[in-house]
Amino acid sequence: MDARKQSGMAIAATFRIDRQGDSFFVPSQSGNGRYKVTPSGTSPHCSCSDHETTGGKCKHIYAVEFFMQRELFDYKEEPAPLPPKAERKIYSQNLTAYNHAQTHEKDRFLDLLRDLCLGIVEPARSKVGRPRLPLNDAVFAACFKIFSTVSGRRFMSDLSAAHEKGFIEKLPHFNTIFNSLENPDLTPILKAMIEETSLPLKSVEHDFAADSSGFSTSRFIRCFDHKYGTVRQQHEWVKVHLMCGVKTNIVTAVEIRDKLAQDAPLMPDLVKATAKSFKIAEVSGDKAYGSYKNYDAIEATGATPFIPFKNRTHNGKGDGLWKKMYH
Repeated sequence: MDARKQSGMAIAATFRIDRQGDSFFVPSQSGNGRYKVTPSGTSPHCSCSDHETTGGKCKHIYAVEFFMQRELFDYKEEPAPLPPKAERKIYSQNLTAYNHAQTHEKDRFLDLLRDLCLGIVEPARSKVGRPRLPLNDAVFAACFKIFSTVSGRRFMSDLSAAHEKGFIEKLPHFNTIFNSLENPDLTPILKAMIEETSLPLKSVEHDFAADSSGFSTSRFIRCFDHKYGTVRQQHEWVKVHLMCGVKTNIVTAVEIRDKLAQDAPLMPDLVKATAKSFKIAEVSGDKAYGSYKNYDAIEATGATPFIPFKNRTHNGKGDGLWKKMYH
């Protein structure tokens, strides 16, 4: 299509063209004034410099022709061709394997969870009081309850089936499961289990990323809003800080803190915990993790940090890896 004709089509489609008698007033594409066009059969005329110089059809005359065809004669000319659409890449899917994984997911989860719980060392039992629920059974029930995503009471039918299959020694009450989740002695055990589940991927993952997110709890807190003079109620929540592999998203280290805990001070512990089992090549994070201590902790493992610098970071400040990555 001729360039003038294509420009005329664009003007007719995007600008307002006014008609006064046999003349049309076409806006300039640059926004500087309008041009008077008189379409008179074989010798149309336009007041623009292009038409006066060449004597041929300019884009404004073409715009009037398209306008007249569209408004007066039901214009049906094909629009300007669209750019070719990028071909979408389609990935094949093994539906047989996918269906098998989905239908047997809970079975595999229970087998793996039981194997993990068998490695828990049972503390010495007290000679007085009621016998406690074995620690490995408590951890199994708590993890399985969270996996089920249902309430503690509704979960009891699933736990009874697990008990019948021999996954746990004793069937606890649902309140006992809730109490187990409140037990601080389970924290190091659960952290060790998370780190242990990542070990099969130690030959695959070499690049890691750190981040944090919030988890709401079942507790509510009440506070008085002085600005609006009202009492507000909301869920209490905690903050999880974790390190994960960028290929498989496997979690290699985790720290649970209160909702006001800062991200940067916890990165060295996440890096050290990951470095115990993985050979780290790169560590990524957002600006919240930009500190000398974090750069030093990453350098100590032989890895390279990829953390953007904050706007207030001064040129040339710092030394070692911090200065190298800045430049």
